[in-house]
Parts: sequence; structure tokens; C-alpha cells
Amino acid sequence: MTAASEAPITHSRVLKIAVPIVLSNVTVPILGAVDTGVVGQMGQAAPIGAVGIGAVILATVYWIFGFLRMGTTGLAAQARGAGDMAETGALLMRGLILAALAGGVFILFQTLLFWGAFALAPASAEVETLAREYLTIRIWGAPATIALYAVTGWLIAMERTRGVFILQIWMNGLNILLDLWFVLGLDWGVEGVAAATLIAEWSGLALGLWLCRDAFGGNQWRDWGRVFDPARLRRMLQVNGDIMVRSVLLTGSFTTFLFIGADLGDVQLAANQVLLQFLEITAFALDGFAFSAEALVGGAVGAKSRDRMRRAALLASFWAFGGAVALSLAFALGGGAIIDVMTTSPEVRSTARLFLFWAALAPVLSVASYMLDGVFIGATWTRDMRVAMIQSVTLYVVSLLVLVPLFGNHGLWGALMVLNVARAATLALRYPRLEASVAA
Repeated sequence: MTAASEAPITHSRVLKIAVPIVLSNVTVPILGAVDTGVVGQMGQAAPIGAVGIGAVILATVYWIFGFLRMGTTGLAAQARGAGDMAETGALLMRGLILAALAGGVFILFQTLLFWGAFALAPASAEVETLAREYLTIRIWGAPATIALYAVTGWLIAMERTRGVFILQIWMNGLNILLDLWFVLGLDWGVEGVAAATLIAEWSGLALGLWLCRDAFGGNQWRDWGRVFDPARLRRMLQVNGDIMVRSVLLTGSFTTFLFIGADLGDVQLAANQVLLQFLEITAFALDGFAFSAEALVGGAVGAKSRDRMRRAALLASFWAFGGAVALSLAFALGGGAIIDVMTTSPEVRSTARLFLFWAALAPVLSVASYMLDGVFIGATWTRDMRVAMIQSVTLYVVSLLVLVPLFGNHGLWGALMVLNVARAATLALRYPRLEASVAA
């Protein structure tokens, strides 16, 4: 058994995992703002739209493989907890091989991919031309971007989230510097933004592999009999498949929220978009504690220690609930000022204030779902997560059908809260069976 799995599960250990994740998340919106800002200096609308739509297309495509992050964390944490370090190296290799194959497919079929994307999201001829130039460069980073999901998941499983922070700072910092040089200095325009991101992605993968160098310290990473072991491959595919279905349902629920909001009028749609940023802030802030639960619960399950698993879930949740209460208070007291920063429209400002209390309630109503997701991912009880999400989305749809006709936008927000409470409740009902399955 490893030293990490034997170490006591303490508040400081939870925070050591969580805080670097929270700090690294802060850099994500900064990069998006710089990307938009540098092309905005070109004085034209089309380049801004091209970078925006191109980034969304790739983010959507790459997101399909986001399961690699969660699946790798749960499985590798369990292997670490069981003291099977050879398996942790093999798990990383499986993820990297899958990323290389998936990235290669995207590169080979990029013409079909871009055609389908613009068929679903048509743009003006000028924007589409510029976006294609952007995508033609960025697509060569597909293997690196997908591989980074596995790398990040492995680092979290090993409780090396400081490495995740370093990786994020390096990639986003380099991307910003190259943005400024290529676009403002060399006048490369949209292609400069794409080239900057491409270089950041591949250099990020190189740094990520160096941070994971322990996985390549022995021969386990090239023990092909282990890497391609049919039983272990089936287990990996089952876990990742369940997570993918769950994530598709969750994303579809938020997309439905946006579509229904669009039918309620432009002002309410804009107000909802502003308030959804509060939910994004909540997710960024609480992610670190959910990741703590994934790593610590996974290690406890691998070590077959029920007590350690319970303590990991409780301590991580303690900090997450504290953070959720603080966020709710901050949104309730300062939400109006945040709204004013996000929009100058008087109509949108006043409408957003009418629904601000929903955004203030969201952290305390949603935190249990975040934390139980982390617990179940760490335990790799992904089948139960998939079933629970199906049940929750069913309740969400019923809530939409009942509440929106009666209460309009308040009903829409109420249904979203029902979804998050249902996610927590359906997993909480399964938690005693999960805990009982772990040896005492």
C-alpha cells in the first residue's frame, strides 16, 4: 500500500487537493477574455465571431471525451489505494492510447466534422471562412487536448493537484503571451489565435507527461499484456461509457433550459445568460472539493476501508457546504453589483434582479449533487450514476412541463433547481448500499 493511501484523511489533506483546483479554474475565463480581446483589436466583428464559434465547435467535440478525466481519476485512485502502482501506469497508457486514436480520427475526418458543425450552426460567409481557418489549425491539437483529460485525471487520482495548477497556469499563460505576439505583434489575426492555442496544447501535454513521470518510471506503462488486458479494458469502457451517458443527459438538460428561456423573450433570455454565470462560478469554486472526494474516496475503496471512505466523503463535503453557503451569501448581497458589471442594459439588469434569488439559492441547493458525484466517481459506481441521472432528468422534464406554463421564467429556474436536488436525492438513496459494499 502506498504512503498516500496510509496517510490520515484530514482537513488539510482535503484542502491540499482542493485549493489548487479552485485556483487553476480561475484562469479559465481569463483566457477566453484575452482570446476575444486580441481579435477585438482588429476592429471587425467577423474575427470575434469566428474565434467564438470555432472554439465552441471544438469544445463540444472534445467534451465527448471528458469522461476520460473522471474515469481515469476513479480507477487510478482505486489502484493507488490498493497499492497497485503498475495498474496506475497502465491506466494512464490506456487513456493516452484512446486519446491518440480519437484525435487521429478527428484529424482524418476534419472536413466532414466542420461541414456538420456549420450545418447545425450556420454563420455568415465571412465568419465561416475565418472559422474554418481557425479550425483547420486547431484540429491538429485534438490528440493533445483529449490526452490532457487522462493526464489531469491521473494527477488528481495521485493527489497531485498542484501539478494540475502548474499545468493550467503554463498552458493559459503561454496561450495568452502567444496571442498577444501572434495577433498584435505579427498581425496573424484569427490564425494567430489558433496557432497560439495549438502550441499551448502540445506544450501542455509535454509538461503534463513530465508531471506524470512516475507512471513511466518502471515498465508497467509498456506492459502490453496488462495495458490491453480484456477484463481491465472492459471495466474502463464500462465506467467511461456510463459517465458519458450521464454527462450527455446533464448537458442536454442545460441546453433545454437555454432553449426554453429563448421562447420567453430576448430580455429574459439575456437575464438568464447573465445569471447562469453565477452557476458557472459556483461550479468552478466547488469543483476542487468534488475532486478531493474523487481522489480520497477512490483511494479508500481501493484500500477496502469503509471508515476511510466515509471520512473522506464527510470532510470534503464539510468544506464544500461551507463554500456553498459563502457563495449564496455573496450572491445574495453582491449579486446586483455583479449583474451591473456583466450588462449595461437597464431592462436586462432589472429582469436579472427579479430572478437573482434563484442564483443565490443554487449553491446550497446544488452542492450535495456535486459532492455525491465526486463520491460515486471515486468509487466508480458509474452505473448507479447513469441510472440516477436518468431518473433526475425525468423529474426535470416533468417539472418543466408543469412549472413553466404556470410560472414562466420562475418555473424554468424552479425546474433547474428540481434537477439538482433530484440528482442529490437519487444518489443519496444509493449511498448506503455503496458504503456497505466497501469492506469495513
